[in-house]
Amino acid sequence: MCGIVGYIGNKNAYPIIINGLKRLEYRGYDSAGFIVNAGKFVCTKTKGKVSDLEEKASKEGSEATHTCYGMGHTRWATHGVPSNVNSHPHLSNSGKLAIVHNGIIENYLSIKKRLQKEGFTFHSETDTEVLVNFIEYLKNKEQVDLETAVRYALIEVVGAYAIAVMEEDNPTKMVVARLGSPLVIGIGENEFYIASDASPFIEYTKNALYLEDGEMAVIELNKDIEVRKILDNKEVNPFVQELKLNLDAIEKGGYEHFMLKEIFEQPQSIHDTMRGRLLEDGTTKISGINNNLRQFLNADRIIIVACGTSWNAGLIGEYLFEELARIPVEVEYASEFRYRNPVINPSDIVIAISQSGETADTLAALKLAKEKRAFIYGICNVVGSSIVRLTDSGTYTHAGPEIGVASTKAFTTQLTVLTLLALHLGHKKGTINPHTYKKLCMQLSQIPDLVAQTLEMVKEKVIEIAKKYKDVSNCLYLGRGLNFPVALEGALKLKEISYIHAEGYPAAEMKHGPIALIDENMPVIFLAPSKGHYEKVVSNAQEIKARKGKIIAIVTQGDTQMSHIADHILEIPEVDELFSPILSVIPLQLLAYYIATMRGCNVDQPRNLAKSVTVE
Repeated sequence: MCGIVGYIGNKNAYPIIINGLKRLEYRGYDSAGFIVNAGKFVCTKTKGKVSDLEEKASKEGSEATHTCYGMGHTRWATHGVPSNVNSHPHLSNSGKLAIVHNGIIENYLSIKKRLQKEGFTFHSETDTEVLVNFIEYLKNKEQVDLETAVRYALIEVVGAYAIAVMEEDNPTKMVVARLGSPLVIGIGENEFYIASDASPFIEYTKNALYLEDGEMAVIELNKDIEVRKILDNKEVNPFVQELKLNLDAIEKGGYEHFMLKEIFEQPQSIHDTMRGRLLEDGTTKISGINNNLRQFLNADRIIIVACGTSWNAGLIGEYLFEELARIPVEVEYASEFRYRNPVINPSDIVIAISQSGETADTLAALKLAKEKRAFIYGICNVVGSSIVRLTDSGTYTHAGPEIGVASTKAFTTQLTVLTLLALHLGHKKGTINPHTYKKLCMQLSQIPDLVAQTLEMVKEKVIEIAKKYKDVSNCLYLGRGLNFPVALEGALKLKEISYIHAEGYPAAEMKHGPIALIDENMPVIFLAPSKGHYEKVVSNAQEIKARKGKIIAIVTQGDTQMSHIADHILEIPEVDELFSPILSVIPLQLLAYYIATMRGCNVDQPRNLAKSVTVE
């Protein structure tokens, strides 16, 4: 969603802010702006990209303002259309306070009416402009300092936020706070950085303080950071951690796009996810299960909650847990789960899957499950994220930073973790025999190399197929069993970045409606590895062929039947059915990527999408 960057120190703030905003472009946005304080506020903002902001700043001369204090923002529209006036930062009526904000203030209308009665006027449609004026109103009314006014205002607002507030008359101070949206403070030598994640300041400092929900901080030059609870003003002892992130991980490294880089990083990211968990002797070691073994062995049910790509991974997890550990599994959209009064018992294990660890709906679902005393387990990529802090235990994916909005390596590393968990739990429960367990562990250890082989085998063929189908309007993805969720993921990737309408279905469900869409202009992608309902999938493909549909088939290397039916085949190495989704998704990621680039789409920053969905 929105991205926040800020700086107080002894360097020129403008280039730090602009470069920081570029690092946060992956979060998704439609407008951008910055404000610096050089004795008075200088603010530039615009609808469009950070590059448009740079151009406007150059024309206005604001880029030449040399000052060491400022903040910037990329906005993903919630209240009000993308426009210059709705862009952040927002100023108070006096022009003395400035704010940037990620999140939603749900009761902004009632506050706005209250302020209008007090004579305040508003120029934008945003909830954020209401908040900065509310802070100013309370500051003047109560005759308090900035941090106290911010705290008073936040006690009254309802919603989610990460905010940074500056005062024109006190440029060396910034007040920041968070509830439901991430915010991290970078600590340098007598300088401070703030950002939505650590990427904007990683080359300047490795020392970071992640604010917890319901906390605010005052950062001021020549003073220590002061962290307090918003509700009771209780002082908090700040925990400063050393970042493990390196600059190379957030650069393109010679690839045209982050998404392509991340697709080709998957052999390494899967290997990193296995490291220390899949042992050389053909066994698994999962501390998150071992340290909570009683809860897992006595669990009556596993509930997986997630959104988007993570939900698709959860569907595959359902197959894995039920097959290997013989425990009932339900997979829920986190956004629906929290609102339908679900039945949750203390004997349930709720597994949350999230790349960012900040997904608002998933966090809300976890809080509900925690209230019901279920055991909460997290699968997440970002160390120190909100979901990590909320869960009872969990497993990191170690995918490394994923900058492209459309998730690729996060998906395959989530599948890797789910596979490891299911294998380990099945072994501990005795639901898989020792011979099968060791055999599967040894095969799983080969997956990174098989993913690398798959990338090599399919890339050029995918490019040729993309050229042929880049101008279609619709596309259908079909699979069975473990590869049905892969069909969903393939369709999601295509629609996310190419804007082609695509749907994923269980192959057998095709006859219950989607077959009506089939004609000579409809490409149909079949997931047809040799293990797992292969003959049934072949029969479904013949039904499509009889109606002149164009078939692209993902098949096992050496396939003979499907190759005679399909118009195009993409071969993957032979692998156990349980692991086939990790390989079969690779050609679909590449197909979506190359079709999108051939259509001239921005694959790293597709329209209307955000990497981390921190609002409902």
